[in-house]
Amino acid sequence: MTKIVNCGGVKIGGGAPISIQSMTNVDTADIPAAENQIKRLREAGCQIVRLAVPDMESAEALRILKQTAGVPLVADIHFDHRLALAAIRFGADKIRINPGNIGSKEKVRQVADAATAAGIPIRVGVNSGSLEKDILEKYGGPTAEGLAESVLRNTELLEDMGFHDIVVSLKSSNVKMNHNAYKLVAAQTDHPLHIGVTEAGTILRGKIKSAAGIGALLLEGIGDTMRVSLTADPVEEVMFAKDLLAALGLQESGFDLVSCPTCARTSVDLETIALEIESELAALHMEKDKKMKIAVMGCAVNGPGEAKDADLGVACGDGKGVIFSKGEIIKTVAEHEIAREIIRMVKRG
Repeated sequence: MTKIVNCGGVKIGGGAPISIQSMTNVDTADIPAAENQIKRLREAGCQIVRLAVPDMESAEALRILKQTAGVPLVADIHFDHRLALAAIRFGADKIRINPGNIGSKEKVRQVADAATAAGIPIRVGVNSGSLEKDILEKYGGPTAEGLAESVLRNTELLEDMGFHDIVVSLKSSNVKMNHNAYKLVAAQTDHPLHIGVTEAGTILRGKIKSAAGIGALLLEGIGDTMRVSLTADPVEEVMFAKDLLAALGLQESGFDLVSCPTCARTSVDLETIALEIESELAALHMEKDKKMKIAVMGCAVNGPGEAKDADLGVACGDGKGVIFSKGEIIKTVAEHEIAREIIRMVKRG
């Protein structure tokens, strides 16, 4: 099991629930825009928000953004250790750096000392596109072994300086390389792991690659916090991360909607019914630590029998639906009433 790291009150590692992260894509120095996006991410269920800090104005904005954020803020730093020092000074809850591009060991030490004084963690993050020259030469290009060597080297650098409050990430856009790299590092460190597939792509392709890459790691017990990377509104990242955790049975609360793929036995418009229920469920907020499985089935074959463990379900046929709970039939309703009745019963609890 990995160690526990505290990021602004959110525990990462040590068996804590897997936290969902995202990153703003507006100018951090544009405070109204950044505040609005952080608010939208928080309301969507994001637990940690990362912001790019490419200049001193962005670092200074953290002081104001912290006042209304309501979630921990992580400063994403590259190349200039002074920006990391400023971000810490202005209240960042965690710093993300790649020690390999931050400068000399003395500059890295300054960042480590400042983080120690502030009591915040550092994420050591390396990507396949930014590996050190000697590692690229050693392995003939980006490889899982090279990613692992890079992140362990940079983690060791901080450890040698007496800094151990570390979160580790090593991402690639190549799903298989990404998977193998995390497996290698998971076997060699007890620092918590931030997982994801970098530059995964647009909503369609990005979700496919993220489901494969992140899902495979989580099923092997690898990963303590996660970010889905999409070329899209970052709220989409959070919503998909929640769906993925729910599909893997790793979310503490929420709705698990299952529906059959339909066949010739289906005699209702099951797709429309399922989509309507899904849309309504997305707008509801489940109480913390409470889960509910809802089944939408097209016929008696996949009805109360196969879905008997559902908290609430419907088996459809002949223009009507049989509503059931834990395999026990409750009532029968007309096809046009199915979605409305299911949502009404969900709200009633």
